[in-house]
Amino acid sequence: MKTVDRFLRYIKVHTTSDPACTSAPSSAIQFDLAHMLVKELTEIGVSDAHVDEFGVVYGWIPATPGCEDKDALGFIAHMDTSPDYSGENVKPQIFENYDGGDVLLAGSGDMLTVAQFPSLKQLVSQTLITTDGTTLLGGDDKAGIAEIMTAAEEIIASGAPHGKICIAFTPDEEVGAGVDHFDVAKFGAKFAYTVDGGYDGEIAYETFNACSADIHIKGLSVHPGSSKDTMINAALVAMELNALLPPMDTPRQTDNYEGFFHLHAVKGDCSNAEMFYIIRDHSREIFEQRKETMRRAVAAINARYGSEIVTLTLTDTYYNMAEMIKPHMHLIDNAFEACRKAGMEPYTIAVRGGTDGSRLSYMGLPTPNLPTGGFACHGKFEHVTMESLERCAKMVEYLMMA
Repeated sequence: MKTVDRFLRYIKVHTTSDPACTSAPSSAIQFDLAHMLVKELTEIGVSDAHVDEFGVVYGWIPATPGCEDKDALGFIAHMDTSPDYSGENVKPQIFENYDGGDVLLAGSGDMLTVAQFPSLKQLVSQTLITTDGTTLLGGDDKAGIAEIMTAAEEIIASGAPHGKICIAFTPDEEVGAGVDHFDVAKFGAKFAYTVDGGYDGEIAYETFNACSADIHIKGLSVHPGSSKDTMINAALVAMELNALLPPMDTPRQTDNYEGFFHLHAVKGDCSNAEMFYIIRDHSREIFEQRKETMRRAVAAINARYGSEIVTLTLTDTYYNMAEMIKPHMHLIDNAFEACRKAGMEPYTIAVRGGTDGSRLSYMGLPTPNLPTGGFACHGKFEHVTMESLERCAKMVEYLMMA
């Protein structure tokens, strides 16, 4: 089965994760895709394919005769889609021999424009797959699942020599819980790759260091006509606090290795307010400085009002996996070679985010990230080409034979 056919089937399965839920997986609908994948893995000849109680799918391809001593190699993708945008009832649009112009998203009337997404110029003459504008597409990371599945099918059918191959599909990556219950020992790989990247050829072994900053503000509401030196307007305090952070250190103003404070959500009124930030930086030292900047901002507000009206909870999410990958740079060398064999020009980037591999690398499983060929994930302008899906699948297949 072609990678694109798998992809189009998988994106129809609603698997949005739920950041407000602490169960595993965070949304039971993720089991729908998990069970589908277990069945398909079994059908193509993957051994002991199953989904565990936490929604993690596992399967293995035994080493071919004479290759038993090769390091076991893992391939991982995640099943959930981002809660930032609807992933239910996805209706893809397919444009064969794409002409390089603007694209109408028929469901919403929005336009996918070259002015906004200049990378569209690179996709001329390919078969373009977009959303209809009412949902995201789901390439993050159902493209990765389809690519791993196709590569597994091809390597089993061809009988090409290979070491033990370990396959896993995780839930809840989009809400930071993708490997909360991942069993590294059971998985059995010495090294692994996540297939959860972007453009053709993009190989990543550097990520952000990341944490969340949850802020709760307790105001004091009194009648505005008699509130002199009494009222503490929690909503205004939230604005004061944000103003104490570096104004240019936001996602809109930063790029490459520059970190940021991102106010992801804010809500409240005069009595109570809540602010939810994510803090990111590639440098561990600067990352710690950013957390201290947030602590000092909170302390300054509390000092200004003379009481502990603001509480801050900082929770580290993941760390830059480069520290864990650099002793094993053969993983990147092998990925470059496989990428070229698949017809792509490889390059490395520092991911302005994280993957399951960020945490797995610190759990003893060095796991850089491979491309899926997707563009503009997490929203209605997400798109990919059929050719990219097939090239990235071929790259995974070559790596399985490394």
